[in-house]
Amino acid sequence: SLVESSHRVEILQQDPSSPLFSVKTFEELPLKKELLQGIYIMGFNRPSKIQETALPIMLAYPPQNLIAQSQSGTGKTAAFVLAMLSRVNAAEKYPQCLCLAPTYELALQIGCVIETIGRFCADIKVTYAVRGSQALQGTTLEEQIVIGTPGTMLDWCFKRRVIDVKKINMFVLDEADIMIDTQGLSYQSIRIQRALPKGCQMLLFSATFKETVRAFAVQIISNPIVIKLREEELTLSNIRQCFFVCRSREEKYRALCNIYGSITIGQAMIFCQTRRSADWLSVEMSQDGHRVAILTAELTVAQRADVIQRFRDGKEKVLIATNVCARGIDVEQVTIVVNFTLPTNQKSEPDFETYLHRIGRTGRFGKKGIAFSMVESQNVGLVQMIEEHFRTEIKQLDPDDMDELEKL
Repeated sequence: SLVESSHRVEILQQDPSSPLFSVKTFEELPLKKELLQGIYIMGFNRPSKIQETALPIMLAYPPQNLIAQSQSGTGKTAAFVLAMLSRVNAAEKYPQCLCLAPTYELALQIGCVIETIGRFCADIKVTYAVRGSQALQGTTLEEQIVIGTPGTMLDWCFKRRVIDVKKINMFVLDEADIMIDTQGLSYQSIRIQRALPKGCQMLLFSATFKETVRAFAVQIISNPIVIKLREEELTLSNIRQCFFVCRSREEKYRALCNIYGSITIGQAMIFCQTRRSADWLSVEMSQDGHRVAILTAELTVAQRADVIQRFRDGKEKVLIATNVCARGIDVEQVTIVVNFTLPTNQKSEPDFETYLHRIGRTGRFGKKGIAFSMVESQNVGLVQMIEEHFRTEIKQLDPDDMDELEKL
C-alpha cells in the first residue's frame, strides 16, 4: 500500500477561483466502480500526495490541462492511468487517448498499470506504438488507448494514418525531462501535439522541473495548472544513503560481498557506468552463486523486456544495468540499489538526476530501501556535492566493518 509520504505539494494555478480541492479517499472522486475495484487490486487504499492533488484536476469537467512535477514511486502513473480510463468512451472503437513515454520499457510499464487498474473495464483496449509493433497502412486502430514512444507514434499518426488525431481527447506526456534531453524526442512530441484538436486535455509529467522543461511545457500546454513538489523534498526520504571509499573494482566487489554477507536483501539493482564493468561484475557475481541478469543498451527490445520481466518475477535476484534503465523500472522487491560507479556528466560533475532516478529504484511507494555508492578516493568530493544538492546525508561506512553493516 502507499505509505503517506511527507511531500508537500505546491499548486500554482492560473485561475485562483477554479474549484481546486484535494481528496483524502478515492471514493470522493468521480470514478466508475470498475475503476475503484482496479485501484484496490493495485493495493492502493488511499491516494498518495500527488494523487490527492492531481486527480481532482485531471478528472474535472470541463477538462483542465496539467503540468505536474512528481518523482517515480509517488503513484503518478496510476493517477494519469485513472484519468485516461475515465475519459475513454468504451463504446467507441477508435483511439481517444495518446500517451507518450521516452522508452520502450516505460511504455510497457504504463500499459501494465492500465491493464491492472482497467481489468474490470471490459471494453477498453490498449495498444503499443513502439519499435517492432506492426500497424498496417489503410487499417484503423480500434483500441481506445495508444501508448508509445514519439517516433513510432508520429509514424502511426501521419505516415501510416492508423490514428485519427482529430478524435484524440487526452494527451499524456510522461518523463518530459528525458524527452527534452534526448535528441529528436521533444520535436516529435511537439509535432504530434500540434495536430491535436483544440479541446484535447493535456497532461505533462516530469521528475524535475528545470528551466528547459518549463519552456517546453509552456510551448505545448496552454493555460495549465502546475503542481510542483518542493525542491528539498526531491530526495527520497525513505531511502538510506551510504557510501564506501574503494581503491579498485576488486575492492568494490569485496564491499559488495560484505553487504550481501550482513543484510537480508530481497532483490538488488546495481548500476555500472560502462558495458565492460557490467559484464565483469556479472561474471564475478555469477561465479559466486548469485542469479544475475544484465541490462545494457545492446539488447534488442524483446530481450530487454524479457530481462525485466524475469527480474520482476524473481527468477534473477540481481539486475546489473548501465544507465539505459535508471528510469521507470519498477520492481517492488528491490531493497538495495548499488552505484558501482557514481553517475557523472561530461564535466565529471555528479549527474544529480541520474543519481536520484537510480536510488529511486528502491524504497518504492514508501517502503524502506538502502542505496550504496562505491566511490574512488579521488571522487569523495562528488558525494559532498550530492549531499549539498539534495540537502541530505550520505553516511560513510567502512566496507570491512561487518558489525556496522549489520546495523543497517
